[in-house]
Amino acid sequence: MRAVVIHEGGLRIEERADPEPAEGRLLVRVRAAGVNNADLAQRAGRYPAPPGAPQDVPGLECAGETDDGRRVMVLLPGGGQAEAVAVDARHVLDVPADMTWEQAGGFMEAFATAHDALFTQAGLQAGERLLVTGAAGGVGVAAVQVGITAGAQVTASARHHGDELRALGATLEVEGPYDVILELVGGDGLSRALELLGAGGRISVIGTAAGARAEIDFGLLMRKRGRIHGSTLRSRTDDEKAEVVRRLGEHALPLLERGELRVPIEATFPLERAEDAYARFAAGGKLGKIVLVT
Repeated sequence: MRAVVIHEGGLRIEERADPEPAEGRLLVRVRAAGVNNADLAQRAGRYPAPPGAPQDVPGLECAGETDDGRRVMVLLPGGGQAEAVAVDARHVLDVPADMTWEQAGGFMEAFATAHDALFTQAGLQAGERLLVTGAAGGVGVAAVQVGITAGAQVTASARHHGDELRALGATLEVEGPYDVILELVGGDGLSRALELLGAGGRISVIGTAAGARAEIDFGLLMRKRGRIHGSTLRSRTDDEKAEVVRRLGEHALPLLERGELRVPIEATFPLERAEDAYARFAAGGKLGKIVLVT
């Protein structure tokens, strides 16, 4: 099989042996694989894959076919940007009939991250006010949609694509207080998020594009009885990820089938143009996902 391989800080295509799935795992012939911030960080040497995952083949999500013809989308610790991957059978969801390979390839990491952060970690409830920062990216677009479908009042904060975010059902007027803030930007944005937080509110930090450090007014945090927590998926155990996928499937698959959730695709690139795909991702200003296709 062909695979995108990290080599001396760049990417190249190499021939690798097809993976041989152990018991409880599936061999998936990849049709499409999403590009995420974690992939760029791994290429730069800042985010190594967990033990057991390929250390030089990025890719946290993909979609493809099993040997028996089942169409699946997959959550991965790495290795998805290749023509085949061996996956935990509990970490897959069936691709709805009307969903394209490109959409399916960009679904799992973004929507699993958003769904877990909002509901399992932050406890978002119907009727609560949600602010999503960096809302035009893959996770942001996912968070806006799953928040709305759960009955929350969603505000999207983004430098671009306001009309498209409004079309998804979000408001763009960023004024608090908020019950839940999904912080995808990081840096000084966290201080601003705390100012917008309501009493008993929760801030979920899952992105640090603007920096991994911020100055926090703990007095303000205490007066608001607020909570700040961080979350990632990649380092969790297989059992923990299986639970994330189970919850996502119960909520999201019926919505996907009814067309109430969608995966906006900014651009697609063939596997051999992975460097171009990463460059487009890094350039910013996109709505939704960058996807590699095999």
